[in-house]
Amino acid sequence: MSKPIRKAVFPVAGLGTRFLPATKAVPKEMLTVVDRPVIQYIVDEASAAGIEHFIFVTGRNKAVIEDHFDIAYELEATLKSRNKTAELELLSRYQPPAGQTSFTRQQLPLGLGHAVWCARDIVGNEPFAVLLPDMIMKAETGCLAQMMQVYAETGGNVIAVEECDPALAHQYGIVGVGESRGADAFAITSMVEKPPKGTAPSNRFISGRYILQPEIFDHLSRHEKGAGGEIQLTDAMIRLMADQPFWGTRFKGETYDCGSKIGFLAANVAFGLDRPELNADFRKEIARLLG
Repeated sequence: MSKPIRKAVFPVAGLGTRFLPATKAVPKEMLTVVDRPVIQYIVDEASAAGIEHFIFVTGRNKAVIEDHFDIAYELEATLKSRNKTAELELLSRYQPPAGQTSFTRQQLPLGLGHAVWCARDIVGNEPFAVLLPDMIMKAETGCLAQMMQVYAETGGNVIAVEECDPALAHQYGIVGVGESRGADAFAITSMVEKPPKGTAPSNRFISGRYILQPEIFDHLSRHEKGAGGEIQLTDAMIRLMADQPFWGTRFKGETYDCGSKIGFLAANVAFGLDRPELNADFRKEIARLLG
């Protein structure tokens, strides 16, 4: 029987340069989609999948993320004094229980693999999830929950994938497709980060959600630099694949890349329209702007 996945790592040390000047003083993960920070959607997805311990790999000027997941005494006292019970309940709903969040620093921007490696002592010797904070996944059953269902059947390492236009495969981390396991999983036969045009083994790209075994840290500890001169998580997974199986599962839902301006704007529209109290007026406003 596979060990349960209790911990999730959130690499949130990125600079967010594509959103300057907004991200000069505000972490990109704290930009809001409707009325929740981007990082809150990612944590909610992990929580819904059964994650018990949330590990944030942060950097300079990211302390506000830690504050967001802490108690705000002055705010709560003010709300109580004004009988703002609905607002208090809302804050409580998104407050992780004591002892379920950890924060560690990635002092230098050395890549995703390095960020994950920074969480090694907190993760310990057990399998764990990695959720990239730029990618908001929208589905009735969350992406990580879908992956957990596959993991229960396959064990090993599980990666969420989506399909792209084959002509754009050189822009992504791409996996090779092997035998199927049931309706939702397939064996990953190879991985390549941004393959040269025309050489990709498939059009299925890694979409920012991983379940990994702790042996990945042995490979990340080599600190070998790959594409872009950074320590790449994909390179460590390729080495681990020689000893352990990797399974892919196609995410059934919509993904919004909030690391890009178009994806961020699209996420605001999609999640705004999902809100019953906003839907009708928001549609009218969109129609007015497009009219």
